[in-house]
Amino acid sequence: MANRVFSFSGQGAAVPPAEEKKEKVVTYTVFDSDSAKADESHPILVLEDTAGICGSRVTGIFSAPGDRTVFRFGTGSADILKVDSRFTALLSWIGKNAITVRLTGVNTAGGYAVTEINEVDSGSENKLSAEDGFLQYVISRLLETKASEETGKDEDDVEDSDEMKLTSLQSMSDYLECAKTTLPSNIRKWARRNLSIAKSAEVTMEERRHAQHALSIMLNVRWKDSYFGSIDPKEARRILDEELYGMDRVKQRIIETIIQINRTHTLPAYGLLLVGPAGTGKSQIAYAVARILGLPWTSLDMSSIHDPEQLTGSSRVYANAKPGSIMEAFSLAGESNLVFIINELDKADSKSANGNPADALLTLLDNLGFTDNYMECTIPTAGVYPIATANDKSRISDPLLTRFAVIDIPDYTPEEKKTIFLRYSLPRVLKRMGMREDECIVTEDAADAVVEIYRNTPGVRDMEQAAEHIAANALYRIESGNETGVTYDAAAVHALEM
Repeated sequence: MANRVFSFSGQGAAVPPAEEKKEKVVTYTVFDSDSAKADESHPILVLEDTAGICGSRVTGIFSAPGDRTVFRFGTGSADILKVDSRFTALLSWIGKNAITVRLTGVNTAGGYAVTEINEVDSGSENKLSAEDGFLQYVISRLLETKASEETGKDEDDVEDSDEMKLTSLQSMSDYLECAKTTLPSNIRKWARRNLSIAKSAEVTMEERRHAQHALSIMLNVRWKDSYFGSIDPKEARRILDEELYGMDRVKQRIIETIIQINRTHTLPAYGLLLVGPAGTGKSQIAYAVARILGLPWTSLDMSSIHDPEQLTGSSRVYANAKPGSIMEAFSLAGESNLVFIINELDKADSKSANGNPADALLTLLDNLGFTDNYMECTIPTAGVYPIATANDKSRISDPLLTRFAVIDIPDYTPEEKKTIFLRYSLPRVLKRMGMREDECIVTEDAADAVVEIYRNTPGVRDMEQAAEHIAANALYRIESGNETGVTYDAAAVHALEM
């Protein structure tokens, strides 16, 4: 941890001009922390504990009366000794707005370690400017970030926060002031510029509306560092075995990727392109990878994209302008680190008058940042792991192919289909329908019959539908008759006329 002296600018009230020139005494140092949780070992800040602080909570105001940076409470005050670098701007904002807060913490040998900050309804008009839970929302967002080397520099001079969104200009303005350098520098500059446009009376209402909409999208995405912690390869293998039958070569390739991440702590330069017949589990592989990486996933269906603008967004000069599908995917995921699943990459409309939409993916896949025409800002993509699926790789352009590690997935053998039906498809369907295993029993010859019925169909998707048909029939017979369970043999399966 690096300690740096940092000037605390939060003040409880306006300082008379005569006092503005008086040199302040900064009583604290700033330390860097990457902890995602505030606790005794990783506090938000530390106050001196010699000023009568007792118990686990204390209520007061951050201010700088006279010439010391302090927290005032009751009839006393306590010097601020240390502050997590991610929270300096937030404390300054709280102090500048004279917001009464309740600190929760623990008295330690090094001082009063603050682990929570909550607003207190003091009855004054100096309330938080946004929706309820704004303070908790900001704190949770700051804890998710990593300490920035820019902390302290400013170039341009909740109770449950999960459901909160920044939409009003005031809340977005306050969030920018609180977040400061925890945001990527280009996004911070972009946000300030768009905030000025959204507030300006010198531009059209349409321009203000677009600027506010773009701001809301951008600031509600959690822009995270692209550093990845270590992943347990054994746990990764367990998840793969739980989700997928066979596919040993695919599983090995994914484990190799995990080991590479553990060595470099960054995502590989290339994503995965899974090529194979429909129903062979390509999407299931992508979901399993997202689960292993602990990332949200979002999907894009290229068969429905007929123009590059659908991906890159439209310019704000148009009244009906909007962001493209890629930016919307970031917005839906809610964070910048995600698994981006590109379905049916080979189905992109290459005959479009405006060019092949798939080519618009190139900058996203190169991890150099993606620019959306509506947002007018380069989006960091170092934390994006793309996984594409396709049936026919010959229909994919060479520039796109070179951005992926290609894995060919062959169709299953009849014996593999039988195993998948009995071990995966049927149990999954029974669980989904709330049925016990003994309520719907499928014999070996019945499973063989199912495989034979769908012998000319690639993949196992139709077989899962067959499992649902059988289970639904069993449930009907149980609920409408006196049977407690139904056993299906080959003859019974054929009788269902699947």
